[in-house]
Amino acid sequence: MPSRRQFMKIVGSSAVVFAATSVLGAGCSQTQRSGPTAPWQEAGRPDDSDPRRRALSYAILAPNPHNRQPWQVDLDHANEIVLYCDPDRLLAETDPFERQILIGLGCFLEVLRMAAAQDGMLATVERFPDGVPANHLDTRPIARIRFRQSKTVQPDPLFAQVLERRTLKEPFDTARPVTEDLLSQISQVVPTSLSVDSTNDPQRVAQLRELSWQAHLLEMTTDRTNMESVRLMRIGRREIEANPDGIDLGGPAMGMLSFLGIVTREKLADPTSTAFKQGLEMYDGILNSAMAYLWITTDGNSRLDQLDAGTAWVRANLKATELGVGIHPLSQSLQEYVEMTELYASIHARLADSGKRIQMFARLGYGPTTNPSPRWPVETRIVHR
Repeated sequence: MPSRRQFMKIVGSSAVVFAATSVLGAGCSQTQRSGPTAPWQEAGRPDDSDPRRRALSYAILAPNPHNRQPWQVDLDHANEIVLYCDPDRLLAETDPFERQILIGLGCFLEVLRMAAAQDGMLATVERFPDGVPANHLDTRPIARIRFRQSKTVQPDPLFAQVLERRTLKEPFDTARPVTEDLLSQISQVVPTSLSVDSTNDPQRVAQLRELSWQAHLLEMTTDRTNMESVRLMRIGRREIEANPDGIDLGGPAMGMLSFLGIVTREKLADPTSTAFKQGLEMYDGILNSAMAYLWITTDGNSRLDQLDAGTAWVRANLKATELGVGIHPLSQSLQEYVEMTELYASIHARLADSGKRIQMFARLGYGPTTNPSPRWPVETRIVHR
């Protein structure tokens, strides 16, 4: 596989497309929209008398892979929520065993718990009440959550960051270091049942930048994994409003370039196109600006471990938000498809003890303030089983 420098030598330049791909990488961070981002403004509406729905209005804002928002909830029983995984929102190519999807559902459950506590409600989570799925998720519920009023439940200080939390897919300020103290503060909010490690050592950071680039390059130049992302791209305002999930390529510049046929799915899927190459060049700049890394490890890789990793990840994300540092998960080298085997082994050899599983890996640094990503409204996530 070529090095970063070798690959970038073959990349052409186009000022117009570069401007577009800058918007591409930032997604909705470059533009304000009322419709697709309305759930962020409407969370916790005081006119909603059902504490379950108020908690759900925050939980749907949780981080999740490719913004698939895989949650479905059944509210048919009083004081209870049953959480399911939507089978139409899986990532079969890059997440063949639904590990990342389940981490996203773990994030959802943790934000739900915190939101309930704000209302003085204890949300008791029973995970996999009808049994734990093995190789693949199925139609059985992910969790049953029971709500009851409690005088002893304590609000979680991290909840204050739920509406401010972002996944910062932007270049970081390479003149501004991320301190050991900041990394330690983030680590302290992760449950002690998991391991969280980090580094800001320049030599290790340089090595992890290169590994991250190689994993990204592999995913983008493997047709079936790249096409999974391409199919989930929402290009321009109309597509985003029609499907407020997936990979948001918004902003006026992107809308114009899509209209002109300069940026299309076909060109973003074609490794020989200028749009594809400029997209890689833009992402090289993003990955090469990492100032520190953080990773979350579990002793095993059970379905319960994966849900726990979701709890840990969203808490780390919220603490980073509180501290004003950007955080961006880099899932590529942790994925289980066959082409990634070598890089998967490499990152585990570097960062994990034998037999341990890295569940989340992220770069950290200081970057611009961005806008929230699109979300489906609560009403669209409710099902009857």
